[in-house]
Amino acid sequence: MMPSYFVAHGAPLLALEDNQYTSYLKELGEALPKPKAIVLFSAHWESGVQQVGDVEEYRTIYDFGGFSEALYQIEYPAKGSPDVVKKIKEAFAQQEIPYEVDKTRGLDHGAWVVLRMIYPAADVPVVSMSVNPHLTPQQQYEIGKALAPLRKEDVLIIGSGGTVHNLGVVKLHQDNGQTDAWAVEFDDWLEEQMTKWNIESLYNYKKEAPAVDLAVPPYGNEHFIPIFYAMGAADEERSAKLTHRSYRYGNLSHSVWQFGK
Repeated sequence: MMPSYFVAHGAPLLALEDNQYTSYLKELGEALPKPKAIVLFSAHWESGVQQVGDVEEYRTIYDFGGFSEALYQIEYPAKGSPDVVKKIKEAFAQQEIPYEVDKTRGLDHGAWVVLRMIYPAADVPVVSMSVNPHLTPQQQYEIGKALAPLRKEDVLIIGSGGTVHNLGVVKLHQDNGQTDAWAVEFDDWLEEQMTKWNIESLYNYKKEAPAVDLAVPPYGNEHFIPIFYAMGAADEERSAKLTHRSYRYGNLSHSVWQFGK
C-alpha cells in the first residue's frame, strides 16, 4: 500500500537549486519504495472535464518564461502507463466521473520539477492528470477517492501545487528568510484541520481559513486544490501528516503532506 502525497512544486527555479526543500524531496524518493507507477494531478493542467494522460513517452513542457537558459535544457522523458490508464478509466466509469483521454500533452513544470527530484532517473511510469478549479472541494476529493484502490497496487498518487501560492504578493527579490505572518497563520489552520481530518471545514476553507484571500486568491485556487485529490485517495485511512514545511520569497510555501501509510 502506497501513501498519497500533496507536494508543493514551488517556483520553476527549484529545479536548479540545492536547498532545504530540494534535499528533502530527494530524501523522500530514497525513502519511499519504488512505485509501480505515479498518478500526478498538476495545478498547471486545468480543464473543465477530467483529463487522463495516456502518452507513450512524455515531452517536457516549459510553461514559464524569463528564467535561466539552463532551465530550458532540462528534460524528464518519463514513460506512460497504459495499464494504469485502463484502471483509471474503469474506476471513473464505475463512479460515473466524466473524463477524457489526452494522448499528446507532455509534463508541465508542476509535474516534472517534483518528479525529477523524487525519481531523477525518470524510470517510474507516469499518468498525468488535470485539475478542475470549478468543481467543489468535495467533487475533487471524490475523484481522488475513486482512485484509492490503485494505492493497493503500489501506485503513488500525488497532487502537485502549493498551499500558499499567490504570485501577486511573493517577494522574488527579497528572499531573506523572513516569512509573512499571514502565510504561516493560514498553513497553521490548514495543519490543524488536516491532522484532524476535519473535512467539512476543509471543504469550507474559503469562509473559515484565516488570510485565505492572500493564501488562495480567488483567481488562483488551482494550486491549492490538488490537496483534495491527494487527500481523497486516502479516504479509507483518513490519516494526514505534514512531513515538510518551509517558505521562499516571503510567503511561497513548500509543504509536503502524506496521506495514509
